[in-house]
Amino acid sequence: MAEELFEQVWTEKYRPQLLNDVVGQTEIVSRLQSFVENKTLQNLLFAGPAGTGKTTCAIAIARELFGDNWRGNFLELNASDERGIDVVRVKVKDFARTRPIGNVPYKIIYLDESDALTREAQQALRRTMEDYTATCRFILACNYNSKIIDPIKSRCAFFRFLPVAQEDVKARLQMIGEKESVAISDDGMEALLEVSGGDLRQAINLLQATASTVKQINAEAVYKVAAKARPQDIEECVQKAFDGKFEEARSQLDGVMIKQGLSGEDVVRQMHQCVLKMELPQEKLVTLLDKIGEYNFRIIEGADARIQVVALLAQIYAIGKEK
Repeated sequence: MAEELFEQVWTEKYRPQLLNDVVGQTEIVSRLQSFVENKTLQNLLFAGPAGTGKTTCAIAIARELFGDNWRGNFLELNASDERGIDVVRVKVKDFARTRPIGNVPYKIIYLDESDALTREAQQALRRTMEDYTATCRFILACNYNSKIIDPIKSRCAFFRFLPVAQEDVKARLQMIGEKESVAISDDGMEALLEVSGGDLRQAINLLQATASTVKQINAEAVYKVAAKARPQDIEECVQKAFDGKFEEARSQLDGVMIKQGLSGEDVVRQMHQCVLKMELPQEKLVTLLDKIGEYNFRIIEGADARIQVVALLAQIYAIGKEK
């Protein structure tokens, strides 16, 4: 089994080839299929978190429209690699101005991470979209559509991709596990779903990485490979601080950060998730969330992560002691 695991990356091996096979975006797939069936594809704007199917849908559209010639009529670029105006003036324009291969009316340019483009590059892209409507269609993908200029938004049909539902991620992971002869325990599946948070690509990558180290996927192995603390450990730490056992909480937190090598930012994120699950009076919950946001900002701005996490723990202790 170990040899087979490294033959191909599972995210590519099990990438859906057709729109109908895309996981978890039923309404979007239905609308895109109508575009393909009617041969009336317009410029599209996909927005949503990573690992939710944006690139997969773009490639599936090209496959269904162009058949065997799809690679020659499909250009994929990542704007986060080249975010300046030259990528639009050279690569995009050169591809857009040439005639499509085969008996098809247009090509497709897929621009991933398009929210990373500078405003000057987006203005140049807007002009290119206007000039080459006869020979080219654009599919833009981004995490935050607020960073796309309005003239581009107005020229595109908008699709909002949501995180993939847990039941859909679970079904996909079970299918891959069966095909790859990988056993996944119940707690291992819960850990995969918890860590991935609706990112199907991350879930599949984590499944493959964990399967290369253990024979059966369990929660302990998943958290170790993902470099995440077990939620129970963080929950116990926060609860102890909240209950007035600060020294015990600090000692446990040190163990989690040092033994597992976690970053302060990761710990604060997990504390945030933990606090949201706690049954607290609204006033204390609001105060806690405000403090977590403040200390997360401090860490991002460059403050010593370990000092800030311990200070946050002290804030949780102080809030817990308030009457």
